[in-house]
Amino acid sequence: MARSKSSKRWLKEHFDDEFVRRSQVEGYRSRAVYKLKEIDEKDKLIKPGMTIIDLGAAPGGWSQYAAELLKGNGRVIALDLLMIEPEIEGVEFIQGDFREDVVLEQLMTVIDSDQADLVFSDMAPNMSGVKTVDIARAMYLADLTLELSKETLKPGGAMLVKLFQGEGFEEYLRSLRQAFSKVTMRKPKASRSRSKEIYALATGFKVV
Repeated sequence: MARSKSSKRWLKEHFDDEFVRRSQVEGYRSRAVYKLKEIDEKDKLIKPGMTIIDLGAAPGGWSQYAAELLKGNGRVIALDLLMIEPEIEGVEFIQGDFREDVVLEQLMTVIDSDQADLVFSDMAPNMSGVKTVDIARAMYLADLTLELSKETLKPGGAMLVKLFQGEGFEEYLRSLRQAFSKVTMRKPKASRSRSKEIYALATGFKVV
């Protein structure tokens, strides 16, 4: 089947992408790892001894990077609807939709008496091309991330979440500022320039 002009353009851009090439050379599972890497190097997010929850983790690049930094001292718990294959050393994986009670209960059982130091989410909805629909779906995922963070973070913990600027964005930031001491916006170089995505880093979780 002949490829459309747009798919040919995407493929060329993908294989010309410096972060795609770097991920292949350096053994990472996706180019997205460089978004987390840049934010982590700037904000010193990930430290040995932490318990980290990675939402929407597949194919596993963020979990892979976090586990490397923990060096066996700490925990990375990854969740996704899709399997992460092959398994990543130092990463505990739960397959399922954390919106479902049974999956959330499984997460709470795995965490046991621990509380998370850091929750992060690079989740994005399947884009329809209809801006209002896509923004609403993205904000829903961000809301879920915040709610799970409130359930699992220890006092002073942090959350990193992908957002898309549009309706509901400012309201969401207000919710973050109510729950955390500091909220900082980050646009890493690995985010494609045309993308509306931006990352909110919320630190200093307040227990209400």
